[in-house]
Order: sequence, then structure tokens, then C-alpha cells
Amino acid sequence: MDVKVIKTDEEYNQALKRLECIFDAPQDTPAGDEAELLGVLIEKYEDEHYPIEAPDPIEAIKFRMEQMNMDNQDLAEVIGYKSRVSEIFNRKRKLTLKMIRNLHDKLKIPYESLISDYK
Repeated sequence: MDVKVIKTDEEYNQALKRLECIFDAPQDTPAGDEAELLGVLIEKYEDEHYPIEAPDPIEAIKFRMEQMNMDNQDLAEVIGYKSRVSEIFNRKRKLTLKMIRNLHDKLKIPYESLISDYK
């Protein structure tokens, strides 16, 4: 096992190929330990070089609604009035603190996704 910090795209690609080879290695074996360590190093490199921004709050709500097979009427029960749903989706009204809390509590949308700035 010759694992080192990933600094270049070439090293990143080599690490991905190696991880693919040993991905199913049993835990608490040299190959399993190497796979776990490579996973951490790859994740660190990706976080630094390919960051994923938090989703737009409206898109996060729509995505979660789709996952839960919800419609606008269902969402209206979470945030208040049906007209509010339309105003929020058309970006004519911002989410209130109470709406954010309800969306987090009832739809399990992370606060970080709901409080991001949006237009």
C-alpha cells in the first residue's frame, strides 16, 4: 500500500482506478484499509477541486417534492396557503423563517439548502 496525498488530476485518476480495483475488499484487511484511505483522499481532492454548490432553495423544494410524490396542494399544507406556493415558485415571495422551519421539519430539507440566497 503506497498511498499519498492527491495533488494532481493524474494522481486523482490513478487513485480512482486503484479504488475501483479494491472497492469490494473486506474491511480490516490491508486492501480494505487502503480502499478506505483512498476514499478519504479522493473526497478531499474532489471537495477542493470540484466543489458542489448548495442547490437553489426553490429547486431543493421541487426536488424533494418530486421524491415524495407531492403536489402543490401538499406543499401548501406545509407552508401555508396555496397562493404562497405559487408566489414562492414564481420567486415573487421569499421563504419566511416559519416556512423554512416547516420545510426542514416536515420534508427533511437541510437548513443549508433552504437559507441559501436566491433570486
